[in-house]
Amino acid sequence: MNSKQDFTLIGAGIMSATLGVLIKQLIPNAKITIYERLDKVAAESSDAWNNAGTGHSAFCELNYTPEDENGSIDISKALRISESFEISKQLWAYLVKERLVETDTPFINDIDHLSFVFGEGNQNFLKKRYDALTAYPMFMDMKHSEDFQEIKSWVPLMMEGRTTSEKIAATRMPIGTDVNFGAITRKMMRYLESCDDVEVHLGHQVEDIHKKDDGTWQIELTELDVHKEKTVQSKFVFIGAGGGALKLLEKSDIPEGEGYGGFPVSGQFLKCTNPEVILRHEAKVYGKAEEGSPPMSVPHLDTRMLNGKRSLLFGPYAGFSTKFLKNGSYLDLPLSLDAHNIFPMIAAGINNITLTKYLIEQVMQSPEEKFEALVKYYPKAKFEDWELITAGQRVQIIKKDKKEVGKLQFGTEIVSNKDKTLAALLGASPGASTAVSIMLNVLHDCFPEQIKSKEWKTKLSEMIPCYGKSLITDGELCKKTRAYSTAILKLEDLGS
Repeated sequence: MNSKQDFTLIGAGIMSATLGVLIKQLIPNAKITIYERLDKVAAESSDAWNNAGTGHSAFCELNYTPEDENGSIDISKALRISESFEISKQLWAYLVKERLVETDTPFINDIDHLSFVFGEGNQNFLKKRYDALTAYPMFMDMKHSEDFQEIKSWVPLMMEGRTTSEKIAATRMPIGTDVNFGAITRKMMRYLESCDDVEVHLGHQVEDIHKKDDGTWQIELTELDVHKEKTVQSKFVFIGAGGGALKLLEKSDIPEGEGYGGFPVSGQFLKCTNPEVILRHEAKVYGKAEEGSPPMSVPHLDTRMLNGKRSLLFGPYAGFSTKFLKNGSYLDLPLSLDAHNIFPMIAAGINNITLTKYLIEQVMQSPEEKFEALVKYYPKAKFEDWELITAGQRVQIIKKDKKEVGKLQFGTEIVSNKDKTLAALLGASPGASTAVSIMLNVLHDCFPEQIKSKEWKTKLSEMIPCYGKSLITDGELCKKTRAYSTAILKLEDLGS
């Protein structure tokens, strides 16, 4: 079988769903085909139980505001992520307003976001962070406290068993949210499937990608349930396959993809099984990672709303697997090694001995040792009320750097070829929360002329009211657009 389409999106997660929606709104007659290896949409990193951070908006994540040697707080990353999350909310609000996605079960809910720290040094850090962030409109609603009783009113469960002499501090953002990215992904995919010239094929594994002489891409696939081989051609290819993107990028043979490697890290959480405890805590509370720990180790006691039901998780506890996907193969890591990335991979390993040590320690921890970390945040916790679950698999980027042979990079990165007919998204957190901004970057990178057109600018401004403007510097716009998305998504009234 040989067919041809305008756009081929590989992977049925939040990234492909978002890009598909943007393309279909900008080019209504576009022919889009989406291929997914699994038999479900959003079953890997976008799934709610696999997604460690739901609603990353930089309100409470202390690793986004590092303190330098001089004691200054760098808030630049927090500002970018917070703005990006507001942009995501605006697109979701547009989809709800236009009834392009069904809303019988909310995919986004109100949940307070808190940062919680111990010790005088961390108290000082949190106050400096609070002062720096609240100078910007996006964070003007943040509250700060070192008062025992006030913090107890915010998170009573966490304060039981503590004494008033304990040095603690907290910040609270009442306009925080919890997002079920699996749910919003499935809603967007259902919308896409309802459109003309859009097809979503589950159970299809991409075997190879190569560029033809006419500039189009030939994609070889296997329909897994019947073991049938297919070949399709596409003018544009987006690889949004999560941890599987690196292997597919290598198959494309674009020179821009050379030198990239991947370091897989799995995550585990303690899940509360006691309904009474679950109902007594309603907040996302992030702490500060231990000194020398990697960014993905930030502990949090996290209220989750999954399909209308409240859950409570604590973690993460890092694990290690050579799989690049939760449903992947243990051969993923060894098979990703090649002449172009073997030296960056080795160099990154040598330069990140502390990460390796941390992972080994985490893997070797007993259930009782894992529970001890929870007790620091919830002193009255009972061991029998919690069970250990495995979350998703993340693949951090390893790449050549001007200063280093191989650098381990946290975050996401778009890799595209010279003629902008193929783009791949590599990396992990905070991907899902910032998916709309990331996919807008794909459009800017790969369709530079079209995105300058009046038609595209008008449509993008309709979908994303702040498009082309800064929510960081424009306080009135930030307030106005936040109120807009809050009202449509039925979130907390900012005036309350």
